[in-house]
Amino acid sequence: MGTYNFDAIIDRHHTSCEKWDFMTKKFGRDDLLAMWVADMDFTAPPEVAEVLKNRVDHGIFGYTGKSDNYFQSIVEWVEKRHKWGIEAEWIRHSPGVVPALSMAVLAFTKPGDGIVVQPPVYPPFFSAASGRGRHIIENPLVERHGRFEMDFEDLEKKIDSSVKMIFLCSPHNPVGRVWTKEELTKLGEICLRHNLIVVSDEIHSDIIYKGFHHIPMASLSPEIASRTITCIAPSKTFNIAGLSTSAVIIPDPQIRDAYTSVLNFLHIDGGNLFGTFALEAAYRKGEPWLHALLEYLEGNVNFIEKYLTENLPDIKLVRPEGTYVPFLDCRGLGLSGEDLFNLIINKARVAMNNGAWFGTGGEGFMRMNIATPRALIKEGLDRISRAVACIEK
Repeated sequence: MGTYNFDAIIDRHHTSCEKWDFMTKKFGRDDLLAMWVADMDFTAPPEVAEVLKNRVDHGIFGYTGKSDNYFQSIVEWVEKRHKWGIEAEWIRHSPGVVPALSMAVLAFTKPGDGIVVQPPVYPPFFSAASGRGRHIIENPLVERHGRFEMDFEDLEKKIDSSVKMIFLCSPHNPVGRVWTKEELTKLGEICLRHNLIVVSDEIHSDIIYKGFHHIPMASLSPEIASRTITCIAPSKTFNIAGLSTSAVIIPDPQIRDAYTSVLNFLHIDGGNLFGTFALEAAYRKGEPWLHALLEYLEGNVNFIEKYLTENLPDIKLVRPEGTYVPFLDCRGLGLSGEDLFNLIINKARVAMNNGAWFGTGGEGFMRMNIATPRALIKEGLDRISRAVACIEK
């Protein structure tokens, strides 16, 4: 793929890699092909590695601030990639998107308040929403013809005076939806009507496939922007999640000040030295690498879809519009949740996330990380194919 070799198989064992070195804790065994944690088995852009190597060579790793260039790199990236004009003063720090969710909960809700989540969704949404006495209000997505959609009627019914916030996953992990302008506008109108704060997790916003376009929630209108906290990061885009650096974009000054007060109280605004340098390098120099990555990932999507059709017709790919962690619909196998998990993990020996972990609507699905060399994807699917063939009919 140009000058980037996404087919290279790189051994990540013994690097304190959660995905490959800590499977026993999650699955009870370590002899699995890892296709679970949402990071990539690809090296980061060489331009990012070069900047980090130069910083290491300096040899002093003291307290680090964020320069004007750091903030400007975020402003320019968001404008170029997503056509949203933001201002540097809107940007605040978080070590990650999940900590940003938690800080928003602390800043804008109190015990007893309700927070809306839309399952099946990234599991930390649940722990963040229920933290310190808050209540989860589930607004499950609805599956129609193999595609998940928001249920606005259900949402309206469930919002009462106790509900203060909604967590939006955009693009959605794990159903792979890139929400349309119409869907986001309708959601925004409901949130404005009920005075909800929207915390929009847009960490996967750069991983978008052909024919789809990510729209930042806050870009829809000044009114929606005034109620929206947008969380982005270079971590998924450029495979630098271990550098713990995210950007939180808050246009409204009062909401921004409230978030900042929690950030300062926790004393975590300093961030990670290497993450600070990597973010700027990635946003300024990483776009050619990202273009090549997206082409490779789309090739993986096509490969998986074709393989399943030809070899495993009872398993279907929920074709993603964005993200690299799509659902596999395994309900055609006719297995219970426990039996499906046992088939994939213990018989096929492939580590995937159980759809049930994502909450309501995830039963019968498995989440597959496709950001890995195609040869490993084939190996994983071959293992599943052989395991399915051994199921006693």
